[in-house]
Amino acid sequence: GSFMLVNTSGRFAGQKAHLLLPHLKENDTHCIDFHYYVSSKSGSSPGTLNIYVKVNDGPIGNPVWNTSITATWNRAELAISTFWPNFYQVVFEVVTSGHPGYVAIDEVKVLGHPCTKTPHFLRLQSVEVNAGQFATFQCTANGGTDSGDRLWLQGIYVRDAPLKDIKVFNFRRFVALFSVVNATKRDAGNYRCMIRTEGGVGVSNYAELIVKEPPVPIAPPQLSSVGATYLWIQLNANSINGDGPIIQREVEYRTSSGSWYDIQPVDSTSYKIGHLDPDTEYEISVLLTRPGEGGTGSPGPALKTRTKCADPMRGPRKLEVVEIKSRQITICWEPFGYNVTRCHRYNLTVHYRYQAGGQEQVREEVSWDTESSHPQHTITNLSPYTNVSIKLVLMNPEGRKESQELVVQTDEDVPSAVPLESIQGSTFEEKIFLQWREPAQTYGVITLYEV
Repeated sequence: GSFMLVNTSGRFAGQKAHLLLPHLKENDTHCIDFHYYVSSKSGSSPGTLNIYVKVNDGPIGNPVWNTSITATWNRAELAISTFWPNFYQVVFEVVTSGHPGYVAIDEVKVLGHPCTKTPHFLRLQSVEVNAGQFATFQCTANGGTDSGDRLWLQGIYVRDAPLKDIKVFNFRRFVALFSVVNATKRDAGNYRCMIRTEGGVGVSNYAELIVKEPPVPIAPPQLSSVGATYLWIQLNANSINGDGPIIQREVEYRTSSGSWYDIQPVDSTSYKIGHLDPDTEYEISVLLTRPGEGGTGSPGPALKTRTKCADPMRGPRKLEVVEIKSRQITICWEPFGYNVTRCHRYNLTVHYRYQAGGQEQVREEVSWDTESSHPQHTITNLSPYTNVSIKLVLMNPEGRKESQELVVQTDEDVPSAVPLESIQGSTFEEKIFLQWREPAQTYGVITLYEV
């Protein structure tokens, strides 16, 4: 067995002495047994005795065991479960406090059987989780544990994790569960199970916590073709931030204004999003999922695009007359909205025709009163007492629809004068006989001439 004696008299605080055991590579359970002594006449601790277990010549890590005062010789066990082909080295360290006294290690023995006062851990498995999830390590041990024991998950370059739960099966077997909560890439690294009992310390092998970032596409999807109620897109999700493998792809799309959105699973690199509204802007992004809980990344950059207009559903309805005058007609119709126009850009024109001077006149004018709840339009500059055929035409960039035709007669109006040059008089002894032509514009049925 090895022996080390440190006289701390005359030493200032913080000086260190080390005892290094040879490298050990064990195929089976074994136990390291040692005696130690930390004492001073003044009652103040002469220093701290730390024990480290260094694996595969890696970093020394944090102490697995320490003590700073014992009045007598004590015995402790190290149950180290670092299995072949890994090797390890035990390092005893004394850190002086500045007070005089003695720190001693003696009878360090490597025993070919399990420890009697300290449980041995079974091989600890590595754990892989997605960022933001709980990583749970299961530390299974041969041996008993009681409430006075301290259990923890010791990290190397990473924070320790506290005990979450313990399940005791019998006096020879228990499982301790440790959780690294909301794991991030900073928590990734090596961890080992630790138990400190009255009789010593149990140390497991190092296992790795692997933290994967859920995948997020770098680029937005690309547009292949556009319809009034559909959009074909290329997912364009081969380049990602985060980690693969990708086991699921989804397309998330939402209207740019409003709160409506939907998510569709996709099993190819291109996808047709159907049942959309015409002439509406959508934002489309791709969600990628890797294995494991919480493996879905946040949506990638969005493609903003607009569907085309669709052909109007129908023409305006219920075309009616509001007022008829001799030279103007006011019409109204049933109000309509986007569900009829199927486009936010449209116009409504009033088409009318009538006979004038033996020829058919055809006119059209735009009606601006389309948003109103009582839409109407007045046609002016008409001829009195004339049949006018009227219809409304609804047009958007994709098509047109007409209303039914309405035939209206304008009211009668005052006739124009009798043409002066047409008045001819024939005189007789007792009478004058007059005759003349009709007025150029009768504007109705002439009921009376006065002389």
